[in-house]
Amino acid sequence: MLGFTEEEIKRYSRQIILNEVGGKGQKKLRSAKILVVGAGGLGAPALIYLAAAGIGTLGVIDFDKVDVSNLQRQVIHLTKDIGKPKTESAKEFIESLNPNVKVETFQTMVTPKNVFDIIKDYDAVLDGSDNFPTRFLINDACVIQKKPIFHGSVFRFEGQVTTIIPGETPCYRCIFPEQPPEGLIPSCQEGGVLGTVPGTIALIQSTEVLKYILKIGTLLKGRLLIYDAINMAFNEFQINKDPKCPVCGENPTITDVSQLEYGHVCVI
Repeated sequence: MLGFTEEEIKRYSRQIILNEVGGKGQKKLRSAKILVVGAGGLGAPALIYLAAAGIGTLGVIDFDKVDVSNLQRQVIHLTKDIGKPKTESAKEFIESLNPNVKVETFQTMVTPKNVFDIIKDYDAVLDGSDNFPTRFLINDACVIQKKPIFHGSVFRFEGQVTTIIPGETPCYRCIFPEQPPEGLIPSCQEGGVLGTVPGTIALIQSTEVLKYILKIGTLLKGRLLIYDAINMAFNEFQINKDPKCPVCGENPTITDVSQLEYGHVCVI
């Protein structure tokens, strides 16, 4: 069936029997190339489910090493991986879960100098970064290169998700026009996060990726979904394109990120 092995047909059988997926849809997933920014709280569970679903090529970018404090939420890493580069740990897990998936790793910080080269060969980007400089950089680079972004972020007991399709939807700068001053908003390291919250947000991001590839359902385009774990509530807010947005507006002023200053850009 469409070039699948018997093992692949069995592996993906529960998806293939869905009318909205079928063999043709599964083939689309196998042909897709998705870059996951960060192998941390969001990236770790996202990578697991995208690999399990049969995404053919997964890129993983992260410069950090596995620490014992990561294991409470970064479920792609195991105790034995402490001290190992996260990209290496993630690659080993994915290959043990689904050897049909090709894993491409980037053991580096994402910067204005390398971001275009990293994202250029991927169909879309799942942003699992945990800091504003990286989110703004990924947004700007992806909008310029017309790469869809599946954004997620978490803090304490809350998370948020939106899907950005350049040319169709508001971008991250339409929601947050400027980066907050450094130190104003605590990081997860400073403020904490319930371990399951990143998992919930990452699964929504991953679901959006699969729907986008399969061209099914309604995406979170122009919508910001807020998850409140304490009250087990989801709230949705409509977001609009800003015609004056410097990257996706009517007269964009950001057309090349390589010369811009984003602050301390990293992926954790």
